[in-house]
Amino acid sequence: MSDNDGKKTLGLGGSRPSNVKQSFSHGRTKNVVVETKRKRVVVPKPGAAKPAAGGKAPVGGDPSKRPAGISDAELERRMKALAAAKAREADDAAKRQAEEKARAEEREQRRADQEAKEREEKEREEALKAKEAEEERKRVEAAKPKPAAPSPADIPGEAVVSRGAPRSKAPDRNSRDNDGPSKSGKGRQDDGRRSGKLTLNDALRGGGGHQKSMAAMKRKQERARQKAMGGNVEREKVVRDVQLPEAITVGELANRMSEKVADVVKSLMTNGIMATQTQTIDADTAELIIEEFGHKVVRVSDADVEDVIDAVEDDATDLKPRAPIITIMGHVDHGKTSLLDAIRNARVVAGEAGGITQHIGAYQVTTDSGQVLSFLDTPGHAAFTSMRSRGAQVTDIVVLVVAADDAVMPQTVEAINHAKAAKVPMIIAINKIDREAANPDKVRTDLLQHEVIVEKMSGDVQDVEVSAITGQGLPELLEAIALQAEILELKANPDRAASGAVIEAQLDVGRGPVATVLVQNGTLRQGDIFVVGEQWGKVRALVDDKGDRVPEAGPSVPVEVLGLNGTPEAGDVLNVVDTEAQAREIANYRAQAAKDKRAAAGAATTLEQLMANAKADENVSELPILVKADVQGSAEAIVQAMEKIGNDEVRVRVLHSGVGAITETDIGLAEASGAPVFGFNVRANASARNTANQKGVEIRYYSVIYDLVDDVKAAASGLLSAEIKENFIGYATIKEVFKVTGVGKVAGCLVTEGVARRSAGVRLLRDNVVIHEGTLKTLKRFKDEVPEVQSGQECGMAFENYDDIRPDDVIEIFEREEVERNL
Repeated sequence: MSDNDGKKTLGLGGSRPSNVKQSFSHGRTKNVVVETKRKRVVVPKPGAAKPAAGGKAPVGGDPSKRPAGISDAELERRMKALAAAKAREADDAAKRQAEEKARAEEREQRRADQEAKEREEKEREEALKAKEAEEERKRVEAAKPKPAAPSPADIPGEAVVSRGAPRSKAPDRNSRDNDGPSKSGKGRQDDGRRSGKLTLNDALRGGGGHQKSMAAMKRKQERARQKAMGGNVEREKVVRDVQLPEAITVGELANRMSEKVADVVKSLMTNGIMATQTQTIDADTAELIIEEFGHKVVRVSDADVEDVIDAVEDDATDLKPRAPIITIMGHVDHGKTSLLDAIRNARVVAGEAGGITQHIGAYQVTTDSGQVLSFLDTPGHAAFTSMRSRGAQVTDIVVLVVAADDAVMPQTVEAINHAKAAKVPMIIAINKIDREAANPDKVRTDLLQHEVIVEKMSGDVQDVEVSAITGQGLPELLEAIALQAEILELKANPDRAASGAVIEAQLDVGRGPVATVLVQNGTLRQGDIFVVGEQWGKVRALVDDKGDRVPEAGPSVPVEVLGLNGTPEAGDVLNVVDTEAQAREIANYRAQAAKDKRAAAGAATTLEQLMANAKADENVSELPILVKADVQGSAEAIVQAMEKIGNDEVRVRVLHSGVGAITETDIGLAEASGAPVFGFNVRANASARNTANQKGVEIRYYSVIYDLVDDVKAAASGLLSAEIKENFIGYATIKEVFKVTGVGKVAGCLVTEGVARRSAGVRLLRDNVVIHEGTLKTLKRFKDEVPEVQSGQECGMAFENYDDIRPDDVIEIFEREEVERNL
């Protein structure tokens, strides 16, 4: 019995049932009855009308096949729109075909023109090759004993093409296309050059390939011509002499051999050395590589890099007169700068702190007679001894300024010694003669003690009485300078590479490192490459003493030089070189040599020296400080002054000295070392001030060197241990010794001198030999404890922790006093 009890299965009309077996998990299955719908077939009715022969079909075809709800008018409108769209598409297709045909004709025309041009070039090259081959054949024939008529096969290279031969007909495009692609790629000719236009599709597909440059084509033509002439195609190897220092970078080695860096790196890798272009290799490795490339090795020392600096003697015909260089020296506050002001008609001294010259100034002055004089103004304080010594080394004439009311002073004597050591003539300027206490004759007499004999004392040294305030004697001083310069016959060669001395150097915030240079030989021009001490640079600008920019500076001209890579030392020599590489190499060598020298000076060579230094340092207290100054000369002078402060117990140690503003790095170093920071004419920047406040680092600013030296002396004096001074206040003699219960031995004494005090220290003398030193336990007068006993009175004394006392022993009574010490 079925599930539907014989009833008909429910389903769609025209469908038939079928059984489908479904499978589930765990092996379960189920038969399901589904209905399969059959496709409906529409059969036209027997009475449907057909169009008559030759008659017009109804609009829209068979009305029975027309979509529901579409009228004849709507159907006709739609058919017209469809026909119009088809017509427009046909017109657009025709236009596109016409445009494509025009573009194809244009491309064909350009390709034909290009091919014709290339054929002409090829024919010219073939004609040239033929001509050269013919000339070569004639030379060969002329060299033979029996010339023979050459056949075309005997001529090397290409076949002979006569100059009047007709050009070959242009190849047919179809035949070229049917031959298939050439070996050189799509759109390329046999010589490797691309022909025709490179389309976007070709470029995207990569069909264009790598395009040869014009230089590559010329090299190919050169090789073909040499091959046709029977010559050697390969270029001859150029053997070079390669200068090899102790160490060299891979890139520099390749440059000196004129080889590719990649080839040098590959050769190093072959020898088991992995090095890049910027890495340094030793001389032995570099020598191996140089020999491998077929070059010759020329070993040079590191010191040979300075040989590029010209040290040739100038020809007498090239020398021309130059201005004299005059250095003004003398004791502090004797009026050196005021005298120069009077000569320059400028108030330079008004700008100096405390009226004291802190730096070396360089100025050029033109006198009324038209003569140009170069002046150097050096500070007179003792701390600037080294700066004055530099001034004496570059100068021609020294003007020694001595105050008429103060006579010869210690720095005056130092200036005399510097001038004598440099063998420079002196002119004595006796200044301040306008004052009531002026005594010029005393100055002349005092100079005799230092072997300086002026003309008034029958000597050969000129002396002039001047006054910087009233201007008295200035013309006579300038006349004396001119006379001395004329005697010296000063000359220099302005047409050689410049050389000069750095008078002063500083780090300017806006302009960078700036050096005041006095040119001694040659002419320094803008753009010159130079090396100065451990620094190098290229002259970016030249500024004269008036602040104006100048294009060049000749001999005896002081200028400020901009364009250094670092701040040089005052006194360094400036030399102009040819290339930046030479300047950099010399500067690096000098910096390394100075570093090695400092390391060698600071290192102990033996264990005994190390132990001796360590033992000496244990007994010495150090005051560490940091110094930053505005110019190099001032920083150096401060460091020298600091080295002189101290004794066997205390010394000042300059952790760091430099030029420029106080930075956060300086504060970090000071904080780590517990040192104060001293700024001389410089200030700390904002970040450095904040860091100093946070970390408690003291910053002190100074503009006069006296104050800085005095403060450091006072601070260093605080590290000295106080001196203990003993004052003897009395003597007593022991008459009897008593034994007291609970106290011990008590001496019955007579105070013979001074006074005996309970709080004082005592020594016990036996036969004038000290056998005990200590303090009193008790001091009694009769039975009462008293603070002191006067001379001539008797008393009882007992020593603290000491009982070995005898009659006739002497007791020495004294007091200790601490005395502060100063450096």
